[in-house]
This record gives sequence, C-alpha cells and structure tokens, in this order.
Amino acid sequence: MSGACTRPAEEPRPGLLMLEFELIDEMRDLYPDYQPASELRRLKQIGAQLRAEFEKNNFYRMLDSTRTAEAIKPVRDNYNYLHDCNGCEVDLARGLGAERVLTGWVQKVSNLILNINIEIKDTESGNTVVRKSVDIRGNTDISWQRGIAFIIRDMLEKRQGGK
Repeated sequence: MSGACTRPAEEPRPGLLMLEFELIDEMRDLYPDYQPASELRRLKQIGAQLRAEFEKNNFYRMLDSTRTAEAIKPVRDNYNYLHDCNGCEVDLARGLGAERVLTGWVQKVSNLILNINIEIKDTESGNTVVRKSVDIRGNTDISWQRGIAFIIRDMLEKRQGGK
C-alpha cells in the first residue's frame, strides 16, 4: 500500500480505542454454544492487522484496549454486541480518554458470504466519523485478511485516516 495518503507524524492524531471484533453468526441463534475456533482466531487476527495498519499509516494514536476488559463486562451482560449498545462504546472510550472509538464486526451469512464492518465514532459528539463495510467470499484466513486490506486501501484513497 502506498504511504502517499498517510498522516504526517508531526500532526496530532486522535486517540483511538479499538474494541475487539465481534462475530454475528446466524448459527449462534440456532446453537448458542456454537463458536468455531477458526473464526474466533480470525477475529483476533484481523483486529491485530487493522491495528498494525492504523499505526503504520499514522492514522490514530492507538490506546491500550486491555484496560477495557473490566469495563466491558457489565455491557456484555446487557447487550449482545458492542456496536449495537446504544452508545455504551462511546461512554466507555470517553472514560478512558479516547477521542475516537472503533467497533468492528464480521457478519457471517454462510461459509461463502461474510461481511466485515468497522465504525469509528467521535467520543465528544457520539457521531460516526468513519464507517466501512466490505463483502468477502469464503471463510478463510486469506479472505478475511484481504477484507481488512481493502478497508485500509479505501481509507487511504479517501484520506479518512485520523477522522
């Protein structure tokens, strides 16, 4: 990927709290204990990939998300997904001093059709500043990685890093 659209290092970057990617899977509705280990591993991999690309392209000042585990637990007790919790992710990020918060999820329609989504919100206003979605074909490590690569490439082309 070209670094032509990256943010100059001397410009202040918003602090971003990136929450872990979540899986929305129709199979979970039918079988609540169903969680393929390969998909859970892929969620972590694409999260690490996205974080690394944000840092490489100087999009955000990435905050340590390990501190959020205790704060997220009560939210998880009340909501299935953090991207759909009526702004709880914004409150959580604001409490940790972040200017932006990212929620990400993979929607699995089938083993052939999946969708990777990210949403970045401003913690002061609660408004969405970046929303990306990409359809992928095939439930493989490569297809998931290519989906994240597309999101980064699109953000670079549209100069959306740091928004």
